[in-house]
Amino acid sequence: MSGRAEIHHQHRDVTGGWLRPSVFGAMDGLVSNFALIAGVAGGTANTRVIALGGVAGLAAGALSMAGGEYVSVASQRELAQAEIAVEKRELARYPEDEQAELAQTFVDKGVAPELAAEVARQISQNPDQALEVHAQNELGVAPGELPSPLVAAVSSFLSFSVGAVLPLLPYLFGAGGLAVSAVVSCVALFAAGAVVSAVTARSWWYSGLRQLVVGAVAAAVTFALGNLIGAAGL
Repeated sequence: MSGRAEIHHQHRDVTGGWLRPSVFGAMDGLVSNFALIAGVAGGTANTRVIALGGVAGLAAGALSMAGGEYVSVASQRELAQAEIAVEKRELARYPEDEQAELAQTFVDKGVAPELAAEVARQISQNPDQALEVHAQNELGVAPGELPSPLVAAVSSFLSFSVGAVLPLLPYLFGAGGLAVSAVVSCVALFAAGAVVSAVTARSWWYSGLRQLVVGAVAAAVTFALGNLIGAAGL
């Protein structure tokens, strides 16, 4: 029998480098463009105008999502880098104090003081390793695993575009009313929610139904507003 414990399970990546912007982008693209198209369709029966609104919504939304994700993640990354730089300077200036601080963090987690002091001493012998451990303990980040703004931006742009094009496709292929777009959008909403359940603890039907309700309510509200504005002749 091996003296080393056997690993019986693996964890999925929960840091969200690409998952969060991809999922959020696809859902946002689908819901927002479906609602936009429904709103325009509520105010006019001109399919060219509806399609133009959908194309504009896709382009504007995808660029907005990508730009927002890039700036957000870049700002988060720069803040983390600035704090890591502070920690690096502190390790260089006050190595003994930082080592004692590290030992105390182990003590706070239940490690015996003598063992905590020895572990902190060994870790502190390697500056890179010491910086990584201090950053994880004090900042909750790993210096070499910071999120990429470019990955977040590209993921958001592509996923939003995929989601936003679905309610638009029927009009691009000559659909004469909202019904076909609504059916496609509702099926896509349920399917997207069900797919998300693969990386969550929720059942596929619950996730699918929840997403369907959110998208349908948004589309219904904007359709009513468009219909009201169209009837008023504004």
